[in-house]
Amino acid sequence: MAGRPRVVATVEQCRELRALAGSSDREEADRARGILLSLEGWSSLRIAEAFSVKPDSVRHWRWTFGREGVSGLRARKAPGPEPVKALAALSVVSEVLADEVSDRPNWTLPRLQDEIETRRGLRISKSRLSVVMRKKAFAGGGPGTR
Repeated sequence: MAGRPRVVATVEQCRELRALAGSSDREEADRARGILLSLEGWSSLRIAEAFSVKPDSVRHWRWTFGREGVSGLRARKAPGPEPVKALAALSVVSEVLADEVSDRPNWTLPRLQDEIETRRGLRISKSRLSVVMRKKAFAGGGPGTR
């Protein structure tokens, strides 16, 4: 185990980690699960493979947990202005995808872009729309790294 700092947690922190591991925010839950696995002796590389992230991400989770505890693993609101386009896009996407799958047209990203522009007067890029939808679980996030 040389070269790998040991992660330690109190009983209270373990309880908080288990609660956070059930979070609806996938990235937040993954960070908590990663620390729990680290406490069980898993290596950063093994945890990274399990969560399809880079080993450096896991090392960062471990470092953050060591410095800030469980609160350091929680999702934080980024500084800056509200994401107006993202919020408008989500409201339109929620409306158009509310129908049963069999009753609605096949919505592609370009069609969703056009619908958002028609309804809200805002143009959002396909890449940003994809990210916003994935974060809010409107689109499946396939294997990859984050």
